[in-house]
Amino acid sequence: MSGGMAGAPHSVFDRSAAGLDDPNAILTATEALSDRVVRVRAAIGQVIFGQNEVVDQTLITLLSGGHVLLVGVPGLGKSRLVETLGVVMGLATKRIQFTPDLMPADIVGSEVLDETEGRRSFRFVPGPVFCQLLMADEINRASPRTQSALLQAMQEQRVAVSGVEHPLPRPFHVLATQNPIEQEGTYPLPEAQLDRFLLEVTVSYPDLDAERTMLLATTGATDAKPVQAMTAEELMGAQALVRRLPVGESVLEAILSLVRGCRPETAQDDIVKQHVAWGPGPRAAQALMLACRARALLDGRLAPSIDDVAALARPVLRHRMALSFSARADGVVLTDVIDRLVGHLG
Repeated sequence: MSGGMAGAPHSVFDRSAAGLDDPNAILTATEALSDRVVRVRAAIGQVIFGQNEVVDQTLITLLSGGHVLLVGVPGLGKSRLVETLGVVMGLATKRIQFTPDLMPADIVGSEVLDETEGRRSFRFVPGPVFCQLLMADEINRASPRTQSALLQAMQEQRVAVSGVEHPLPRPFHVLATQNPIEQEGTYPLPEAQLDRFLLEVTVSYPDLDAERTMLLATTGATDAKPVQAMTAEELMGAQALVRRLPVGESVLEAILSLVRGCRPETAQDDIVKQHVAWGPGPRAAQALMLACRARALLDGRLAPSIDDVAALARPVLRHRMALSFSARADGVVLTDVIDRLVGHLG
């Protein structure tokens, strides 16, 4: 897939981030991005039906420059969503089907011995991780050794092979899928890798109207194809804009209060002290700050609000904390704990 759109006009948010320190430039860039977002959503809606919240949270992740873990049973369109996003956003996309026999070299690449004119030398052959949008399908089916091959790529946007570092294309995003039901032959993702995912997005069943529309659109003689509505350069410009949106003191305090309130060591709520085994680290607060800015930008607003914090608390926090064994035995649900703390934000 092409990383750019031939003949596409350059928008305001294509420009260098240096000009976005001016409030008027931020306003102009936000308005331009809002128009582009309308086209992006419309292009995705031609192919993906009834998953508006999933689509929005995935777009929030891309605008934040992060990675997303899509969790849902098979057949809900997770793979199709990733493929559609690659086309609509103009990103070079590759897919890895994770299996127990997958090796790290199958992801990052390896060196091969070349012999030319009697001289031997090693040549690096890039793996599928060298793309802009990587679909890691059923990521929990690979061994921990192979899963760890993505850690450096996700955090530092480069990989090291035989002591030589190779930068990845920009932008670089991992959209991983995971089946929450079938656990046989799977390996739980380590906490360090889970923490690299900006959001954990739950993909649920579509509603009745969406499923009816899906049946009519996908079982006929032709099937809708996604069209490009954005370029990789425009996405990187939007990511720079997200980091320059102002954040009010009340929103900052709400983020700190929520994240620190999820840790047993600093919590004020007895429920957290009694039932939470370990809480989210500073990366959770960073993720929540970026995601709130991106959500505001997605809605055409110049600054995030406490409502953004509340809306994104679950996808940001639920994979970054865990309940104690006794809490799980007593039927305590992690999302209920998060919702209780969100209710204290005021």
